[in-house]
Amino acid sequence: MATLKQELTEAVEALPSALNPLALSLNENPFPPLPAVRSALIESIDAANRYPEYLPERLRTLIAGRVGVRDEQVVIGVGATGVILQVLHAVTSPGEKIVMTSPTFDGYPIFAHMARLESVTVALDAHGHQDLDAMADAAADARVVVVCRPHNPTGTIEPAADIERFLQRVPSDTVVLLDEAYVEFLSPAYRIDGPALVERYPNVVVLRTFSKAYGLAGMRIGYGFCASDLARRLWTMQPPFGIGITGLVAVAASYDAEDQLQQRIRMIASERRYLRMRLRSMGVYSTDGHANFVFLPPWRQPWREVFDGTGVQVRNYADGSVRITIGNRQSTRAVLAAVAPFAMR
Repeated sequence: MATLKQELTEAVEALPSALNPLALSLNENPFPPLPAVRSALIESIDAANRYPEYLPERLRTLIAGRVGVRDEQVVIGVGATGVILQVLHAVTSPGEKIVMTSPTFDGYPIFAHMARLESVTVALDAHGHQDLDAMADAAADARVVVVCRPHNPTGTIEPAADIERFLQRVPSDTVVLLDEAYVEFLSPAYRIDGPALVERYPNVVVLRTFSKAYGLAGMRIGYGFCASDLARRLWTMQPPFGIGITGLVAVAASYDAEDQLQQRIRMIASERRYLRMRLRSMGVYSTDGHANFVFLPPWRQPWREVFDGTGVQVRNYADGSVRITIGNRQSTRAVLAAVAPFAMR
């Protein structure tokens, strides 16, 4: 039987490496927390013997001020997934329908099953875009419909005007989850004014997270914002003491280090463009992605076979497509080295 000392050692050794160039399956940030964020977190550890706020009011206020909405419009979750679950528990009943694309973020089918909802899926087009007309049709008798922008796993975005037309078609009593988990990677020209959108459409919940661009996936901090009436219903699902005491510190420090964050985002975007360019030169098509990953549709060689045995961890899909998180230049070289032997055939 292992001793307590051995168990502690094994637990520490089991922590994932912050700098693993081959960990390209979960769309994590390839960099550890920003130095200022790390320093603030170290200081906060001394208060670990104390409970956090009963409800995360201060974090709510901080995020609301940053986003540009009222405090009462913000809900906080254990990652964006926590907000999704709060929405489903607050607005749905077993047997009702939820509309999503296929493929989509892996969590949505799981959450639908947990809430005992009927999942209605709409296929993406050949270039990885969402068929908003078909989704609006499917949403006619659905309780919830999910739109990801940028989309996961393809990274594509639908024009703001198309999103507006879609929302005009969706029934006002159908809740729209506008999943913006990767919004920080969008250039300003492609962004939607979220606060203005929820003013026009009280059935829209905009979802965001600190797991991707901010590099805090292990801390599980997400949020959503929407019209005040809907947000009040969602806030009733806020678990007491549900957000760790370090959450507020991490978010405040991240906001304070915005310039450094933007530099990292530019580095990731540059590496994404480089990887796509190199893949294109090898005859490999990737969708027009705007996040921190590239998506490769089914190819002449199953992508699972391409990456098996290389050590590169990617996200494979049932149709033979694959999603590859952007890492550092070493990561890119590993991906290209895996693809090259097959591209030359």
